Amino acid sequence: MSGWQIPKKTALIILQDGTRLEGFGIGAIGQSAGEICFNTAMTGYQEILSDPSYAGQIITFTFPHIGNVGVNDEDNETSNEKATSGVRGCILKANITSPANYRATGELDAWLKKRNIIGICGIDTRALTSYIRENGMVNGIIAHSPEAKFDEEALKAELKSFQGLEGQDLASQVTTHETYIWNQSTWVWDEGFGENNNSQFHIVAIDYGAKKNILRCLAFEGAKVTIVSAKTSAKEILKFNPDGLFLSNGPGDPAATGQYATRIIQELIASGLPLFGICLGHQLLGLSLGAKTIKMHQGHHGANHPVQDLTTTKVEITSMNHGFAIDANSLPSGVIETHKSLFDNSNCGIALEGKPIFSVQYHPEASPGPHDSHYLFTRFINLVREQKGLKQKPESELVGAA
Repeated sequence: MSGWQIPKKTALIILQDGTRLEGFGIGAIGQSAGEICFNTAMTGYQEILSDPSYAGQIITFTFPHIGNVGVNDEDNETSNEKATSGVRGCILKANITSPANYRATGELDAWLKKRNIIGICGIDTRALTSYIRENGMVNGIIAHSPEAKFDEEALKAELKSFQGLEGQDLASQVTTHETYIWNQSTWVWDEGFGENNNSQFHIVAIDYGAKKNILRCLAFEGAKVTIVSAKTSAKEILKFNPDGLFLSNGPGDPAATGQYATRIIQELIASGLPLFGICLGHQLLGLSLGAKTIKMHQGHHGANHPVQDLTTTKVEITSMNHGFAIDANSLPSGVIETHKSLFDNSNCGIALEGKPIFSVQYHPEASPGPHDSHYLFTRFINLVREQKGLKQKPESELVGAA
């Protein structure tokens, strides 16, 4: 044992109550404050870390082996290539091991560095998860210094200045600022991504932080997708003469984004076109219809969340990522609750009675996660088909491999 030394702890987490956790740094060097949440998914860490809905957050992975399948260029979910996902950091139990997957083209550590994401490993993530479950999502600061030199007073000051997610419009930070067309379809085993070169329908998607796989699922259903920025006016959107409208996922407080988004959405609702929303898009639709949103205690982040479709009574396992939710008690007359979480009965879906308009809180495109909810893309495009007098497609047909 002569000459053996204990490795230096090169990374640090400080929570807003002063709790201090030491570990080993990975990824970028520096410090970053954010809201700490936990994600229970066992796969798909690259998709999670590149999801724009995590802007402003530090992700604690409850699954201990993160990074062991490496990374590749195909699995990034940020649809706006000119913006980063906005995630502030990641917290792991075990150190990153060498990639062991035939699709890997790189290692997670280098991927984190390239995207300026600070990481820490060697943390008791079970204890941190229990802390969040008891106390709610907590603000914290993560720091990585290869020399293990930290100015903790300066870190605490930076943490204190972090405003948290409530009241923050983060969608404007991750949205596209250029209108563009999307035709790439879903991934097929050993073939890669398909291409939709024979579009039957035209969907305009408002980008609040859209994931690529959502756009792929729409393309698989036969749609050419035009993506516009979050602040594009209803008048400009309707100039595209779309067959349907889509409200994307995204980060931040829906009430803050709603300051400009609800007026646009209300004008789009008045157009009579089919409209579908996911995650933040779901919350913004609810606000536009007169409902209220609330900050959740610990949020829902993972790929194992049971949801009941109240229109069919079917239960599906879903992928979720949200810290805000529609208050089901605030739904006005004419707005129907269509889905609910079987973990805590929180609202997971709404529809406007008598109109081709609906939304869900969870992520039917998965990536990562189960494919149980892919039928919702078919349900949406069937509303387009109905308006155009075309034959409906059975909802039992899956959208394809994600």
